[in-house]
Amino acid sequence: MLLLLIEKKCPPDEVVFFNNGVEYQAIYHVRDMLVPYIESQGICYTELHPEKPFLWNMLERPVCKRGTNTIHKYGYSWCGGTCRWETSMKLTALKKHTSKGRDYVGLAANETQRFAKENRPNRLLPLVEWGMTEKDTLAYCYSMGIHWEEDGIRLYDLLDRVSCWCCGNKNLKELRNMFLYMPDYWEKLKQLQQKTPFPFRRNEKLTIFDLEERFRKEQKGKAIFPQPFISSGKGNSVSLLSCKVGALRVCEKISAPSLRFGQYFSDKTLHDRDTELRKAR
Repeated sequence: MLLLLIEKKCPPDEVVFFNNGVEYQAIYHVRDMLVPYIESQGICYTELHPEKPFLWNMLERPVCKRGTNTIHKYGYSWCGGTCRWETSMKLTALKKHTSKGRDYVGLAANETQRFAKENRPNRLLPLVEWGMTEKDTLAYCYSMGIHWEEDGIRLYDLLDRVSCWCCGNKNLKELRNMFLYMPDYWEKLKQLQQKTPFPFRRNEKLTIFDLEERFRKEQKGKAIFPQPFISSGKGNSVSLLSCKVGALRVCEKISAPSLRFGQYFSDKTLHDRDTELRKAR
C-alpha cells in the first residue's frame, strides 16, 4: 500500500513504526531498508514502543480480576483470540499518536468480514477503493521484488499472515510449517510455553509441546514433505524494489497523510530479554 500511495502521487508525510519486538526477522530488515528511502522522499519517520516490554506483559505483569484489585495471575499469556492484549496496546498508542487524524487501513477488497471492525469516520480503505484483493496485493509486491524472505524462504509460502511469530491466532498450517521449516522460531515458542501455564490453542487446550508431538506423529511414514519456495537470491538485494515489506497501515493527519507500517523482530534472545526484565525489577 505504501508503494502504491507514493506511485499515485499521494505520499504520506510520516511513517510510524510500532516496535513491540516480536515480529519476524524479515520485518526487522524492512525497517532498516525502508527508513533511508522514506527519508529520501521527505517523509518523517517515527518509532513508538509499548510502555512495558512484550515479554513482561505476557509473563510477569500482575493481572487483577475484572473490577477488583485482587491479583489472580501474572502475565496475560499468549496474545490472540479474544485476548489480543498487545493489539489493543498497539492501537491505543497509534491512535494517541495520530490523534483525530484520518487512517488509511490496509484491508484488501476481499476482507469484507473485517470491514465492520474498521467502521470509523476517520477510516480510509485505499486497497478496497482500488479493488485489490489479498492475492492482487501479494502479486504486486512480488512483481516489485518484495518477497518477505528469511533464510532464502518466502514467508508467505509458509504463513497466511506475516504477523508476530508468537501470535496465538496462527492456524495449524502455519504452526506445522514453523515446526518443519522455521526451527529457531519453534524453539522460541517452546521456551515461551515453558514459562506460561496456558495452552497456545486455548479452545483445544493444546500446548506447543502437544502440537510438536502431533506434528512428529504426522512425520512418521512420510519421507518427503512439500518444500517451500526457495529464493534464487535476487530478492536479497538492498535496492528499494527488493525490500521485504511487512503489513502496512497508513494514517492521514488532517493536514497531511501519515503512514504506520509493520513492526520488527528484535534479534535479542529470549534469555537476554528475561535477564533485562529481571534487572529492571
